[in-house]
Amino acid sequence: MDNKTLLDVIALILLVVGGLNWGLYAIGMNLVEMLFGTTIIATIIYVLVALSAVYAITIVMDKMKK
Repeated sequence: MDNKTLLDVIALILLVVGGLNWGLYAIGMNLVEMLFGTTIIATIIYVLVALSAVYAITIVMDKMKK
């Protein structure tokens, strides 16, 4: 198994949180907004989840090249 960096672990956690939030959103709940409202903190969380997705794409693309 590959060595995981702290960034890899954080990105994975954020992707899981984002995925669960989308699942809850589909049934009418938004966990991030329930916890933080529509504040700048919620926006920052959404941006971090998006950046984690971009980071995950780069990891997958790198693995596909090998």
